[in-house]
Parts: sequence; C-alpha cells; structure tokens
Amino acid sequence: MKTIKHVLVITICFFMALGCKNEPGIESKSNSKATIPIPEREVVISQKILDSLISNPPEGLVWIPKGTFMQGAVSHDKMAMQHEKPQHQVTVDGFFMDITEVTNAQFSEFVNETGYITVSESEIEWEELKKQLPEGTPKPHDSIMQPGSLIFKKTKESVPNLYDFSQWWKWKIGANWRHPSGPDSDINGKDDHPVVHIAYEDAQAYCKWAERRLPTEAEWEYAARGGKENTIFFWGDTQDVLSQNVNSWEGEFPVNNTLEDGYERTAPVKSYPPNTFGLYDMAGNVWEITTDYYNLNYYSQLASKNKTSINPTGANNPYNPNNPYSKERVIKGGSFLCSDSYCASYRVSSRMGNANDSSAEHIGFRTVVTPEMLLGE
Repeated sequence: MKTIKHVLVITICFFMALGCKNEPGIESKSNSKATIPIPEREVVISQKILDSLISNPPEGLVWIPKGTFMQGAVSHDKMAMQHEKPQHQVTVDGFFMDITEVTNAQFSEFVNETGYITVSESEIEWEELKKQLPEGTPKPHDSIMQPGSLIFKKTKESVPNLYDFSQWWKWKIGANWRHPSGPDSDINGKDDHPVVHIAYEDAQAYCKWAERRLPTEAEWEYAARGGKENTIFFWGDTQDVLSQNVNSWEGEFPVNNTLEDGYERTAPVKSYPPNTFGLYDMAGNVWEITTDYYNLNYYSQLASKNKTSINPTGANNPYNPNNPYSKERVIKGGSFLCSDSYCASYRVSSRMGNANDSSAEHIGFRTVVTPEMLLGE
C-alpha cells in the first residue's frame, strides 16, 4: 500500500529545508517498483536505421542530437546558487524527448488503462512514515493523516522572511492531480495543462506504461539549452523578455502576481515559444523530475575529475544536509511560482532536490526514449 510520509505537522518541520531555493514536497511512499532503468548505450545502430528514426520520430517527441556542453551555471549569472556550480563538461548521446510536459489528457489515458493510484491519492501508514523522520517525532492527529498534497496559497501582505516557506505552502487533504488546488477544484477544460502533484514513483509508473523513461539531469539541461552555449536562459541572457517566454511569477512574491505572462498557475503547454530544439516549457510552468539523485557535492565531484563526463547518471547517493531523512531527486526548469525577486529558477542551470515520494502543485515531468529502446535493444 502506498503511504504519504509528510503531512501538515511534519511538513512544517521541514519547510526551512525546502522551498523554491529547495522547494517543499509532501513525502510519501509506494510499494510500486515501476522503475525504468537508464539503459547502457552500447548497442551500435546503423546510421541508416538511425536516420530513419530521426526522420520519423514517435508522435509528440523531437530528436535531441548527441553533443557536448558545459553543465552548470555560467560565470555571468548573478542569480546562480552554489549547488549549480562549478561548470563541468558533459557529453550526452542522442535521444528523443517529449515536446511538452506530460499533460492531464496523457496522464488520464494512463490512469484509465491501468487503474493507477498516485501517491497523493493513497492511504497513509504511520509505521512507514516515521521511518524517515527524526526519532521521537509525534504522530499527527488522525484528522491530518489523510491523502493530500501541498498547494500554493498567496499571502495577504509582504513576507519579510522568504525562508519561511510555510507562509505560502498549505497541506490540503484531497489535493491531487485530479484536484490540483484542492478537492473543490478540477481539471475540466485543462486537458492541455501539465499534470501536477506527481511524485517520482508516479512518473516512473507512467514511463513503464508508455515504454519511456525519465531524463537524466544532464540530458534535461542539454536539451533545455537547445544548442546555445554560455547563456543564462534558453533564449539568451535578456530577462526583459521573460513574460514572452516563461510562465513564472511576476510581481511581489508571494503577495501579488501581475499576470503579465497571462497565467496565475499552470498554463496550457505550448503557450510560449519553443527553444531551438523545438521543446516547449523548458523554463517555468512546472518543475520537471529527472532520474538523478540530488547531492550537494555532485558537481564538485565531477569537476574535480577534470575530464568530460559521458552520459552521467547522477550521484551514487543522495545528499542534502537540510533534508537528511529523504532520498531526493533533481528537478529542473522552475515553475509558475519562480520569481526574479526570489529564486529565478527558470534559468537553465537551476536545480532543486525533491523527495522520491513527494508531490506538490507545481511538479510534473516529461519523458525521453532512446533509439535502442525504440528498437527493443
């Protein structure tokens, strides 16, 4: 049985370790084993077959050619955080990637065919929950120990301390992908919006059904850059065109959103121009899950080797001293809540840790598939 490990009382204890600079999720756990491994790229495919695949890509995907790039924050990015540094050279083999984030319509098809129940819809087991909490953490009241997820709630006045994330995140019983803002909300008319309240294991289950996998962090960032080198954003370095390219927070966060970009929460996919690879929403809208463990030391470890990393798959183990009881994965791209006055995580190098079994109103995903996977190699 799937379980949700963080509910309101426990979540507040962890808010100081999470947020847009390391944003929060609701921890949960499932017995689902639908993990899609990243296959070794050892099979040699003839150029003729590869060219045929590239010329006729699977519906909704685009080919991302093999390439080498510098991963991490560029030197002139004044908003860059320490965990985005130092830059290090990476080579990734070619792959196909979803043109958009997985939508409500696509996820609905998966659920209708499989009967899958997401983490945020699942029952809670305290015995499982307390295994990943500090010893002696009291059990929350039964009225709180019910399925739900985190939703965003604007504050009524300015927030002097932006490190206290509990001021704008609210645990909501009944919040899930079908009810993104709580039980009284729905996704009617939002088939083309990205699905949210998705935990890592939910994304993995979808991938197994779709015969895809999640991207690595390196694949995701390489694809997001779209072949551009040494730029802060996927379109370049100019921030004054932000509202034309990104669904983000504009105005005073978290009090007032000017809606200059047209949306307060999620936007329909393809609402903004694609990058040069033809990918939409690689900045803003919703955070996207990758396969890599989040480890604060990982970039430094790669850079210290002083050589190009080939198809890196992330750290061997997660490490976040601010959230030591959770196994976190890297999420990329920022969301509709990212603000230039707060974290500006619509920058290409932005990254954040999110627990495997966590979900929230601004977390979704997209998938990739390799030629080897398509050919059954």
